[in-house]
Amino acid sequence: MYDVAIIGGGPAGASAALFTSKANKKTILFDHGKSITSKAWVENHYGVDSIKGPELLKKGQEQAEKFGTEIVNDEVMEIKDSGGVYTLTTSESSFNAEHIIFATGMSVKLADQFGLSIKDGIEPRVSKIIETDANGHTDMPKVWAAGTVAGVSVHTIITSGDGAKVAIHVVSELNGKRYVDHDILT
Repeated sequence: MYDVAIIGGGPAGASAALFTSKANKKTILFDHGKSITSKAWVENHYGVDSIKGPELLKKGQEQAEKFGTEIVNDEVMEIKDSGGVYTLTTSESSFNAEHIIFATGMSVKLADQFGLSIKDGIEPRVSKIIETDANGHTDMPKVWAAGTVAGVSVHTIITSGDGAKVAIHVVSELNGKRYVDHDILT
């Protein structure tokens, strides 16, 4: 069983996976390869020179993998609540997790099928988003949303930051106390 299952391998999802796996939480990331970032040319991502979207996606996922994230290149088709454990089913297999983070970009289809509260989006071209509180928590226990699908700007720097923010809250809940991750130069 995984501590955290992240649906979406774009900047929000990969950033969330980086933080959860670096915090030693068993993390699985599902990426169906359809991130809008795969079509982007990015010149406004802090700390990165101009970069093609696919390269940014690859670097983000590689960072998460470095800390132990398992990446499944498949689409989650269904989620079932089995009384405190969520079962996520792809075309190939099923996986169990305690927490779920939706980082599905501009798509609320799976979240809507799962029964999460959906509302109108505020970004141009983002028609619907998942309703969350300020920490990214949805109206279901241990289910979160980050990035564009949670109503933040589509810019990669903003969605990646939101993924990290939500991951910190998930890790804090798993640990039972506020989690902080600061590495120090030696």
